Amino acid sequence: MSFLVRLISFLCLLSLGLSATDVINKDIVFKNLERKIDLTTQLVKISSKITIENTGSSPVKYFLVTLTSEEFEKLSYLGAQVGSYQLTTAETLIPNHPGYHFYRVDLRDVLQGGKISSPVEVEVVLAGALQPYPASIQQGEKQLVVYEGSHWTPAAYRVTSQTTTVMLPSPNAESFTKLKPTSHSDTNIVYGPYESIPAFSADPMRVHYETSSSFLTITNLERVLEVSHWGNIAVEETIDLLHTGAKLKGPFSRYDYQRDHNAHTNVKSFRTILPASARDVYYRDEIGNISTSNLRVRDDSVEVDLRPRFPLFGGWKTHYKLGYNVPSYEYLYNSGEQYALKMRILDHVYDDMVVEQLLLKIILPEGVKDILISTPFPVTREDDGLFATYLDTVGRVVVSLRAAKLNALHIQDFTLYYKFPGLLMLQEPLLVVAAFLALFIAVMIWVRLDLTLSPDRDAEAKMRVSSHCSLVASRHYKRVAIYHAMLDEITKQQGLGNPPNALSQFQANIKKLQANLKDESQAIAELLAKIRSDNSEVAEKVNELQKYDREVREAVVQQCSNMEKLLGKKMAKQAYADQEQELSKRREEAMDKLRNVAALL
Repeated sequence: MSFLVRLISFLCLLSLGLSATDVINKDIVFKNLERKIDLTTQLVKISSKITIENTGSSPVKYFLVTLTSEEFEKLSYLGAQVGSYQLTTAETLIPNHPGYHFYRVDLRDVLQGGKISSPVEVEVVLAGALQPYPASIQQGEKQLVVYEGSHWTPAAYRVTSQTTTVMLPSPNAESFTKLKPTSHSDTNIVYGPYESIPAFSADPMRVHYETSSSFLTITNLERVLEVSHWGNIAVEETIDLLHTGAKLKGPFSRYDYQRDHNAHTNVKSFRTILPASARDVYYRDEIGNISTSNLRVRDDSVEVDLRPRFPLFGGWKTHYKLGYNVPSYEYLYNSGEQYALKMRILDHVYDDMVVEQLLLKIILPEGVKDILISTPFPVTREDDGLFATYLDTVGRVVVSLRAAKLNALHIQDFTLYYKFPGLLMLQEPLLVVAAFLALFIAVMIWVRLDLTLSPDRDAEAKMRVSSHCSLVASRHYKRVAIYHAMLDEITKQQGLGNPPNALSQFQANIKKLQANLKDESQAIAELLAKIRSDNSEVAEKVNELQKYDREVREAVVQQCSNMEKLLGKKMAKQAYADQEQELSKRREEAMDKLRNVAALL
């Protein structure tokens, strides 16, 4: 049974392999091929304009683009188009052709027998195809590089006519191979035209020339996109940058560097282009923030001139982080619970950039599911991970993508689809509310807990005495207010001139106030008894308060009695006035003592 399973698996794999295999159509002829090799930057850009002829009778739907093994190892990009229409390309397998790699290009229109197609433009970008020669130079010396290829395109078909133009960054070509007819004018070397070139023909071509281009390579780029449904997407790039040009030979001289304003090999700064909506941009390394940068806001982008802490010579490298925020409404779309995130796979780090390894991490909100991703070119998707941050419970899903040998032509958008229930938007606010509620409950329980091993009787007694003293002071102030009310009644009767029923009314009011005064005095007496059981010193002060209160009470009561006698015509006015003056003086003296004792409580 296990043998049968293995056999079926082998046949399935074999059928998949056969489906990716093509054959070379002998009826196809490249009637005209114009090839341009751009060597002005560190990237070798090979652009070929091909006119295809179908010499057979059967229709042709596709043709093959051929690369040598050396070119395939350095391949960064391959594309084809007719006018502005982009053609589909895919790697394929052609048996019995070792040392070559093939890409199938599907034509937009089927090419009938005996017909000639419209020109097809094929673009190939190679990274690392230029070798510094010499490999090491001293500071201030000019940089020379070597390009090695073929005078003829390694086509899988016969080429009727072919021309190759090599474009250099300067007229200073040290040497180059010559296969007649060859011409050199200014910055261009033209090979051909060559006629009737058989398939898979090759003739070594070598160009040794001077260049001042920046040979910067991003050896590792980690790009992290943190998506929030609260309106923001945080982007951070961690970049390892290496100068892959001719290595610096000998010591570095800061004096010569400052004096030489036309340095040929070092890189002082480079320009990074961010989206137009980028904000809160930061540029830092392990030491901290790097302030030697300049930001310019354009209509369609944000340009950042990045200047490392030191100039980059051949073999030197640097490491830094660049981050910014963008509003999510520009990149995140939804219909109900279905969401689509559309963003760049990478940003423009510098002109003619080369990225050896890219790791793209997309951190999605907690609770997403049914994740699908669509990319414009093949990438490797790693296993999804989890990332825990603030207010997370199980962690956020992290989608990781890897790609290699990228350049500016790979600055394209990916689309990531996922499902996110709307109720999960309430999770974080509810967690905050629950956290504060738990904190408040914990504080309430804590302040009510008695964690002492044995009761502190002295402290408890002090607390009871303090509470009783507060009540005594409150009762005392009420009692003083009653005294003032009784004196107000006397003053009021003095101004009325003894009207009818004045005596009975005065007696009724005084009687009510005396009843209230008795209640307050009784309450203070009860509190005094409680205080005496806990603290005798404080009890003495309260007892003293009661003593002076009796003096005040006696004076006030005597004043009220005299007023009754005056109203009942049992006392002469002169006698009343003499006693009133004496009683008022005695009352005020007792009141002053009473205030001093009350202040101590």
